[in-house]
Amino acid sequence: MRTVLAVAGIDLLICLVAMGLTAWVSWRVGRVSVVDVAWGLAFVAVALGLAIFSGEWLSWLLAALVTIWGGRLALHIQRRSRGHGEDPRYAAMLGDAGFGTVIRKVFLVQGLAVFLISLPLMTAAAYAVRWPWLVAVGAAVWLVGVVFEAVGDAQLAAYRKLPKDRKPRVMETGLWRFTRHPNYFGDACVWWGIWLAGAVSTGWLSGLLTIIAPVAMTYFLAFATGARLLERTMMQRPGYPEYAARTSMFVPLPPRGESTGSPRR
Repeated sequence: MRTVLAVAGIDLLICLVAMGLTAWVSWRVGRVSVVDVAWGLAFVAVALGLAIFSGEWLSWLLAALVTIWGGRLALHIQRRSRGHGEDPRYAAMLGDAGFGTVIRKVFLVQGLAVFLISLPLMTAAAYAVRWPWLVAVGAAVWLVGVVFEAVGDAQLAAYRKLPKDRKPRVMETGLWRFTRHPNYFGDACVWWGIWLAGAVSTGWLSGLLTIIAPVAMTYFLAFATGARLLERTMMQRPGYPEYAARTSMFVPLPPRGESTGSPRR
């Protein structure tokens, strides 16, 4: 029990420090969206901190997986947001709220979310592996998620670089033909894989008690701060409602009916 409490305490401390530093940076630059860059890096800090504390091979493996995922995500978001103003999602959600409200609604919530979602990392740091084969299964699911996320982001970046006279109004090729948010779906797969490798592999009870972690991540990505919130803005773009009518929002599925191609600008 002492080890479990120590692991939880370390995790919570790292989350508070990470989001506290992010809130300070946000205040200095005047943009709440810096939290999106810090999101992945906070998980990296937690995973590395717990691996150093426990010294277990599973914790170090998970730290490597989380670092690859979180580092790539933070770099991608930083590059994408460079030279832009506030993210429309946060602007719509917060309005003219004061910084105290921003801390409560964004940084505190995201810090607690990191703590909750990192439960499998805490489990791996506190308990021994019972079923090593589940570590391999979890790593495979993680790999599917990373590929979906990285390929989806690369396809969208290539679409944005197209000349205006060649750019369709909506991105609906590649992975985007089967899901409107392949990057968010990939994110969810990453954390279902981390749960399998870090929690279920240590015992069925550990898996049952920590399943809230991947469920919460999937909920955030699909319905809270991710896809659903983004689509409030996207639905105002010409062609997007039609694209949404034939394309699965989250889980990749064959499109409903055949597309006749995207209208040109």
